[in-house]
Amino acid sequence: MFLDRDTKFIDLFAGIGGFHQAMARVGGCECVYASDIDKYARQTYEANYGIEPGGDITKVDAADIPSHDVICAGFPCQAFSISGNQLGFEDARGTLFAEIVRIAKHHKPKMLFLENVWNLRNHDHGNTFKVICAALDEAGYDVWSQVLNASEYGVPQPRKRIYIICLRKDLGLAPFEFPEPTNEDVALEDILLHDESVERYVVPMDNITLIDQSEIDALGRRNKPQRIGTYGRGGQGERVYSPKGHAITLSAYGGGIGGKTGLYLVDGKVRKLSPRECLRLMGYPDEFVMPVSDAQAWKQTGNSVCVKVLVRILEAVNEQYS
Repeated sequence: MFLDRDTKFIDLFAGIGGFHQAMARVGGCECVYASDIDKYARQTYEANYGIEPGGDITKVDAADIPSHDVICAGFPCQAFSISGNQLGFEDARGTLFAEIVRIAKHHKPKMLFLENVWNLRNHDHGNTFKVICAALDEAGYDVWSQVLNASEYGVPQPRKRIYIICLRKDLGLAPFEFPEPTNEDVALEDILLHDESVERYVVPMDNITLIDQSEIDALGRRNKPQRIGTYGRGGQGERVYSPKGHAITLSAYGGGIGGKTGLYLVDGKVRKLSPRECLRLMGYPDEFVMPVSDAQAWKQTGNSVCVKVLVRILEAVNEQYS
């Protein structure tokens, strides 16, 4: 197996460990180092994996990071300086992406698995992605990337992200092919809770306008969000959706009464999603612990990678290279 129990990985910009979840599920891989600058994310990570993540990765010597086979990173997107048009590591210097390349050059892992916002390719008029690919090539890696939408891979949430697989050139591996969409029939209602734990997320009904129940019933199950009403004036975070469709994309910074989750008509009441339901949407198991406030939990899930999509990509890696 390309990825198995002997595979060691590091988790950079780790958040709450979406990559950790996927690497453990697919190959039983071992995490030997994690890092995230957010203290609350580090708290959640340690509570679940027993690993205390480091803080500011820019202050960590690559030699102090344990040897590893894979780098996982959902790195922040930043504009790069390309004034010299070198389109390589020099242009990326001073950015957080450069930390990935710095560590990769030192340890030479066989694979880098990266994730970012879907429009990374267009960021800064395409310059950012040119620098990324050139820097990875310069570091000795073949690079393959594709935008995938989680809603096409069995997740009841539209979440378009770019995924990047980098394989060390000297391995002589064939081009990587990303997995095809599965387009499973899945809806938000499949992961909802129906107990007292969600009561505090209910919003007042006196300011809500819904379409007729017959129209709601006629919508049925669909693999996309289905708007059925409005709270107040219907601004951001004030749209109501059917649980028979998909959730809206979870956000770390969304506003309005629907906050970072959206509003849904569930059991005759309109409410936000609970942190546990958000975790389920992102592919985390119910035993996953959230030792932080609701506000931090929503932020952390909104910032997370979608575990089910990562798992499918890693399965494709093992299928193609084992």
